[in-house]
Amino acid sequence: MSGAPRRLKVAFISPVFLFPADAGGKIRTGNILRGLKESGQFDITLLSPATPQQQLEWQGELDRQCERFVGWQPSPPKARWQRAPDLLSPLPINVAADRTPAAMAAVEQLLAASSFDVVVFDFVHAAVLRPAGLKGATVCFTHNVEAEIFERHARTAASAPLRWLWGSQAGKMRRFEREALATFTRVVAVSERDAKQFAADGLTTARAIPTGVDLDFFSWQAPAEGTPVVVFTGSMDWEANVDGIRFYIDEVWPRVRAQVPHAQLRVVGKNPPPSLVQRQVPGISFTGFVDDVRDHARDAQAFVIPLRVGGGTRIKAFEAMAMGVPVVSTSIGIEGLDVDHGTHFLRADGADELASATLKLLADSALRLKLSSAARGLVEDRFGHRVAADAFGAILREAAEAAA
Repeated sequence: MSGAPRRLKVAFISPVFLFPADAGGKIRTGNILRGLKESGQFDITLLSPATPQQQLEWQGELDRQCERFVGWQPSPPKARWQRAPDLLSPLPINVAADRTPAAMAAVEQLLAASSFDVVVFDFVHAAVLRPAGLKGATVCFTHNVEAEIFERHARTAASAPLRWLWGSQAGKMRRFEREALATFTRVVAVSERDAKQFAADGLTTARAIPTGVDLDFFSWQAPAEGTPVVVFTGSMDWEANVDGIRFYIDEVWPRVRAQVPHAQLRVVGKNPPPSLVQRQVPGISFTGFVDDVRDHARDAQAFVIPLRVGGGTRIKAFEAMAMGVPVVSTSIGIEGLDVDHGTHFLRADGADELASATLKLLADSALRLKLSSAARGLVEDRFGHRVAADAFGAILREAAEAAA
């Protein structure tokens, strides 16, 4: 009888500090790291930008994710005009922004000082931090097919200059993504769809994991009654979210309010653009950053994901389903998630369909409960965060064996 598997030493390099967990990528990575640590099979060193104050404030949460944390001094955020020179770089703009001297030095120092069974780079743009000549098993955790996001922005941009700009970035990202991912022992994709996209570009090392949600934190309760409330959650400094909620406010919300004049739309997420907030559309409120999204979502009858661009999978869809809040989503908003229209959520593309589906949920308590119960059952059976972490851990072992 074979014994327990050998504990793997893992270096996990993220280009963002994972707290507060206010964006889908941070949430997904945090869930994976907690699951890996809870398994007891991995010794994890997490490396990311962090100020001393951030490390002190979040030490308890970091202890749940890793055995040790190493931080580098983050670069101060740049205004958009200050990032303009990056548009001339051969690298995509978000990749160029991550390639800071502090980050490069921190990664090189960590990997020179210790030996690891596997080195993981979180998000494809973190691949720009990979030292030349790095030996051994390497894994890239891709949260999206990044080039696809740029290409979708290029198709939906409102003006010819913006379409050209997004198209230019899409070409750079397609090239960077293809070349960078080819250098890794294994690539983790967040859906079978994304893995197939990479395979179509000739990448044979991509492996898919399910989207996992913390079922204890996002506990279920029956959908709310009372005041008709629609909720959207997401970082409001991410262009895909801004595009989606602007479309919903401009094209969908007037149709909803025409039928339900006292309906409320709650937009929950950090850094909403002033151009949206200052419009003061009747029935719409912006919360900005919140400590706990559950407090703002549980009393909603409909959780909307009106995305027209984006990539990867939306972990917020499973968080809503775990909580029992019925979901209305575009095809892109629910992309990559193994859920069925009419059973676990309502699919709606275009303004008329989104308005109709939203109104259905506001009016029909039996439909709300049916979707809520089925969706919770699905995520309990197949999409808990430990399930996703176990799949991720298996890929880490596969990478270590392949490199050996």
